Order: sequence, then structure tokens, then C-alpha cells
Amino acid sequence: MTKETGQKRQSTDDLIALLDAADRLPGAIALRARSYDLLSAEPGTSAVDVGCGTGRAVAELAERGVRAIGVDPSEPMIDVARGRWPEADFRVAGAYGLPLPDASVDAYRADKVFHELAEPERALTEARRVLALGGRITLIGQDWDTVVIDSDAPALTRTIVHARADLITGPRAARRYRNLLLETGFRDVTVEVHTGVFTGPMMLPLLTGLAEGAFSTGAITREQTDGWIAEQWARTEVDRLFLALPMFMAAATTPR
Repeated sequence: MTKETGQKRQSTDDLIALLDAADRLPGAIALRARSYDLLSAEPGTSAVDVGCGTGRAVAELAERGVRAIGVDPSEPMIDVARGRWPEADFRVAGAYGLPLPDASVDAYRADKVFHELAEPERALTEARRVLALGGRITLIGQDWDTVVIDSDAPALTRTIVHARADLITGPRAARRYRNLLLETGFRDVTVEVHTGVFTGPMMLPLLTGLAEGAFSTGAITREQTDGWIAEQWARTEVDRLFLALPMFMAAATTPR
């Protein structure tokens, strides 16, 4: 194993550990359950989970009696998913080219995916292709410009949030869900907002990443970066950290 390969594997392992911890939070469990309800995920129906990661949603859909397929462009993620749930159907693929026939599934789910896409309309056109008439779609994700963080330096915090957001392909995709769905021919579009509130140390890596990302753009100095991160760590030590993260969930139906 080369040093570079080892670093990539460690990075993937760290990401999986972080995702697993986030998935176990009560709010995340409730959010997933709500997405399944919006999909009308009932026994005997079929669904594709796009950007399935390590496959938790696919496994939970299967527990509901749904014939679920998980797709993800990351081979390491799919390998982990197959190892955890060997009976499930996992495939390496991206949102623009799903390995499914036309009108072959009743439901389409994408959780924290569309902010990574340069062409969300193209992904939704592909979603319409694979969905049966009257099929359901649910999109879940955060608006990266809408992160609420308590800090003694609110102006610096705004700069950090916006600068980090600008590093993302589609940082404001979630606020566009409704219009994107309407513009690609979906109907009966609904949008919900579920806000997670975090006050413990689990979110320190995310906060550190926000600040380091902003620093990488030149928006803030090294001194500002280190000082802001130190403040958030200090808040954690006295139980004063506060982060609110709104998650947008849009659902719609394909025309019959």
C-alpha cells in the first residue's frame, strides 16, 4: 500500500465514521423515516436511493418490505454497503446515469446529493426516466448558506459560512428544490424544513472544516481561523456551543 493509498483509505474511514455517528442521531432517524413516508414506501413497492453511501436507507426501506436499490459513485462506499447488507442490491453509478430501465421504480430518494451536482436538472430528468407514472420523489439536503452558529464574532462567522459555501458545487440547491422539481415536470410539490440543533462536541469537526475551508479561499486570515476555532472549542468546554442546521425536504409526484 502506498502512502497516498493509505491516506485515501483513512480519509474514507473517517468519513464513514462521521456519517455513521450522524445517522444514529434521533433527528436523523426521524428525518429518514419521514422521507420514506413521503415516498409512500409500502411493502411491494420499489425504490432507488441515489447517493446511498454505506446503505443504511436501503436497509431500512427493505425492512419496510420495499424492493430497494442503492446507487453511489463511490466504489469504497458501495463496498462497505455490500459488506454490511450483503442481501441488498447496491450498484456503482451516479445521478446522471442510473443503471435502471425506464419507468422501473415507484420511488426515488436522494439525501445530501444535489449540492454536489453541477447539473441538477439533468439528474431530475434521469429521475423522471426511471420513475413509473405516479411515482414519488424525495430530495433531502441542507442549504450551505443557511447555517446558524452562535459566536462572539458574528460578522466573521457570516464570512466563514458564505466562503465555505462557495467551495461547494451547488451550495444553494436545497432552496431550489421546489422550482427544480416544477421545472422538470413534477407535480404536487411540497417542501418541509426540519432544523437540527446541536450543542455538543460532535459538531466540532464540521465547524473546524467550515473555518479551514474559508481560510483556503483567502476570505479570512490564519489568525482569524485559529481564533474562531478556539472560540468554538472553548464554548464546547462550558456547554455553550450552538449550531442550528435546517434540512430541506421536498417531495413530488410524476404525472400519470
